[in-house]
Amino acid sequence: MSRYCGPVRDCAAEECLVLQALGRILAEPILADRDFPPFPRATRDGYALRADAIRIVPATLRVTGQVKAGSSFHGAITSGEAVEIMTGAPVPHGADAVVMVEYTSRAADQVVVQRTCVAGENIVSAGSEARAGQEMVPRGLRLGPAHIAVAAAVGKTTIKVCKQPRVAILSTGDEIVEASQTPGPFQIRNSNSYSLAAQVIAAGGEPVQLPVAPDEESKLTALVQQGLMSDLLLLSGGVSMGKFDLVEQVLASLGAEFFFTGALIQPGRPVVFGQVARSPGQFVPFFGLPGNPVSTLVTFDLFARPVVESLSGAIPERRTAAKARLGKEIKTKTGLTRFLPAMLRGGVYDPEVEVISWQGSGDLMASARANCYVVIPPDRESLPAGEMVSILLR
Repeated sequence: MSRYCGPVRDCAAEECLVLQALGRILAEPILADRDFPPFPRATRDGYALRADAIRIVPATLRVTGQVKAGSSFHGAITSGEAVEIMTGAPVPHGADAVVMVEYTSRAADQVVVQRTCVAGENIVSAGSEARAGQEMVPRGLRLGPAHIAVAAAVGKTTIKVCKQPRVAILSTGDEIVEASQTPGPFQIRNSNSYSLAAQVIAAGGEPVQLPVAPDEESKLTALVQQGLMSDLLLLSGGVSMGKFDLVEQVLASLGAEFFFTGALIQPGRPVVFGQVARSPGQFVPFFGLPGNPVSTLVTFDLFARPVVESLSGAIPERRTAAKARLGKEIKTKTGLTRFLPAMLRGGVYDPEVEVISWQGSGDLMASARANCYVVIPPDRESLPAGEMVSILLR
C-alpha cells in the first residue's frame, strides 16, 4: 500500500523582494558573502588594551587614540597603552581585550583601570559568527524578521522562496449558505471556509475557496473533482455517520485511498485522511474534517497544518505546548484525548489556564474567546484546580 509523504524541503521556487519573503519558506540557503564579523568587534564601550597589562589593578595606561564604529585605528597597541573604543568598532592590532568604561577613570591622555580582564573579553573575533561561504540560514526554514535581517546583511535584495501550495477548501451541507447570503431559519453561514482559509494562509498555503457543496452526490462529486486539481483538498462536514454524510462515499467512488477514518479525540473524532490519484504516480492528499466549527479548527491544527507546511517546502513544526496551573476543576469522560478551548492568563512565573464555558464543538464564540486548548489525557475523569496541565497554544 502506498503512503503519502509531502515534499519536505523540496519545492518549486520563485523570487521575491526580501521583505515580501517574510513568513515564506526559503528555497535556497543564505550564504555568508564574507566573514561575520569581518573584523574583531568590540561589544562594549571602553578601552582596548592588552589583558596582561592590567593583571594588577589599579593600572594606569597611556591613551593613544580613539576608534568608533565605522572607522579604524592606525598602528598597534603595546603593553602600556590603551585606545578608547566604542561598541561595534574594530579592535586595534595588538589589543586582545576591551575593559568596560564603567571600570575606568580618565585624566587627559591617561586612563586608570580598576578591574582586571582576560584575553578575548568584550571582543567578538573575526569570523566567529560565520565564515565566508558558510550557510547562515538553511533551506526549508520559514523566514522571520531575524532571517530577513541576515539576508540584508549578506547583500540580498531579492530571495528565492518556495511557491505556496494551492489548498482547495470545500464546505458541505444543505444547511450551509455563503457568508454574503442571508441564511434561512435553519441554515448557517459558511464560517468554516473562512477559518480554514485563514489557517491555510498562516501555515504557508494559498487557499482556494470553492462554492458550498449540497448534500447531493453528483454536485458534491463535481466539486470534489474541482478541489482535487489543487495540491491539497480540505472538506468540512459530511464525514459523520448520518444518512446525508456523503463525503467518504464520493471519495471512495473516485478511487480514494484512506489512511485513517477517525481519531480518538474530542472535538474532531470523525476526521478522515487519504489521497486520490490525479494521474499515474501523482496523488492529491485530502482531509475530511468535521463540520462543527471548533472541530474544524482543532483538526486542521492537529492533522492538516503539518501537511500544508510540508507541501510549502517547510519542515513541519510541532505545535507549541506548555504547562499552566488549572484555575477550576474539570470533569469529563475517559476514552478520548480532549482539546478544550481555554484562556491562558498570568505572567512568566504564574501562568493559569481556565476552560471556557462552551456548548460543544459547534460553539464558535467559545473558540473565538480562547487563546489555547487544555489537553486532557484519555485516562483522566477529572483534573483538580491547581494541577499543572498541558496546554496547546494557538
